[in-house]
Amino acid sequence: MNTMGILVGTATAKALGWTLFHTLWEGAIAALVLLIVLCVTRSPRARHVWACAAMTGMAAAFVVTVGVQLSQSASGTAALTHSIPRLADASAEAGAGFPTPMRAEDVLPWLVPIWICGVSVFYLRALGGWLVARRLRRRGVCPAPDPWQRRLEQLGARLRMSKPVALLESCLAEVPVVVGCLRPAILLPVGMLAGLPAAHVDAILLHELAHIRRRDYLVNLLQTLVEGLLFYHPAVWWISSVIRTERENCCDDLAAGEKNVLEYAAALTALEMSRHTADGTALAATGGDLVSRIRRLLYGQKSPEVAPFVSAGLLTIILTGGLLAWQAATPKHAPQSTHSQAAASPYTRWLNEDVVYIITKEERGAFLKLTKDAEREHFVVQFWLRRDPTPDTTENEFKEEHYRRIAYANERFAAKIPGWKTDRGRIYITYGPPDEIESHPSGEPASGDVSRKTYPYEQWLYRYMEGIGKNVVVEFVDRNRTGDYRMTEDPNPGTAKKVVTHP
Repeated sequence: MNTMGILVGTATAKALGWTLFHTLWEGAIAALVLLIVLCVTRSPRARHVWACAAMTGMAAAFVVTVGVQLSQSASGTAALTHSIPRLADASAEAGAGFPTPMRAEDVLPWLVPIWICGVSVFYLRALGGWLVARRLRRRGVCPAPDPWQRRLEQLGARLRMSKPVALLESCLAEVPVVVGCLRPAILLPVGMLAGLPAAHVDAILLHELAHIRRRDYLVNLLQTLVEGLLFYHPAVWWISSVIRTERENCCDDLAAGEKNVLEYAAALTALEMSRHTADGTALAATGGDLVSRIRRLLYGQKSPEVAPFVSAGLLTIILTGGLLAWQAATPKHAPQSTHSQAAASPYTRWLNEDVVYIITKEERGAFLKLTKDAEREHFVVQFWLRRDPTPDTTENEFKEEHYRRIAYANERFAAKIPGWKTDRGRIYITYGPPDEIESHPSGEPASGDVSRKTYPYEQWLYRYMEGIGKNVVVEFVDRNRTGDYRMTEDPNPGTAKKVVTHP
């Protein structure tokens, strides 16, 4: 579990978690655009192109979103960043005795292992389908009689195809299928050439040749990869079904253009008698809703089904809206109870403000378990005694220096928030005054570096920073020009926080 927690806490996991969230609304937009196109377009070819574009757009949005999220969280010295203490989450609570509210950014990274498992399952399934297609191509097959091979070449010439296509009879295939991309082959069940009228066989071969001419096998392979990557999104499956439907319609139109429509419909009807669900890796003449394809050929294109899209859209909107509401919801007041009242007042302030940067995780946990003020008071006394460099004297130099730093931070670094909450205040309170300060309130470049953006900034040099190293430079930039200097990297493109060390 510790290993999983470490992996989930990485910047990559957080970036992927937010990407999974953002692709919900990105995919919903792509599906909405496609639905509008389907309502106004009747050409199967155009509908297929738009559906492929929507699928490609979702995959591209996923990749771009990952890149954006990684660029926002990347840091050249991430290990040093974690050494700088942050403001504890409990400081935002009204009472020290209540747990920190769960936030979206804490939960989303935990979805990444689930997503990885899902992608692995879908890709293993696709790999299995590919192996089955190879098995169909290599086992239990024999070349079709020469007259049919020559007939296939004549039909290919009518479709202006130059690539040679093998025609094989298979004892494993139950319906006509196309396998292979570089060396395509049409597999026909044994006995089909002799059992169907020649005109029907011609129509079936024209359909399969149309798949090869359109390179649908390659498109289907890429489509399967995107399906596995975005398996969690309902819009992906709806768009994928549109692609497969319109792919078959395109091949039907091309084949029917070479044959009589009624004759081609009769050939499809004959195939319905031997219908079997072929593997998704291969392209079968019985693909899609065969009855709907026959009805479309005879009576024309019907309006797109919007019910699946509406269901997927509603689900996506609910998930996205719920997560946004959860992220935005921050309790302003803790529930009132006897325990919260006892834990409040000076002890809450002491824990969440006075010592928030110096108290250890173990000490904080122990303090939160205390229920009586007398116990809390004893804990506070012992806390300062453990840090007193001269316990035999009445003065506690560490405590006095700590409160002096807090007062200095509140006086010098306050902006829209108290000085102790600012990045400069946090560093000053934790590590004390820097050895050197290079301040540029007007934002002029240092040492003639014209590449630096003209934001007000400060660079603090610590010759030694405990727990980090020697000659550490901490940079603060006021990007909004409000007086709130944020610890950041060199103000070139990128906003990831970091601390720079020099040998």
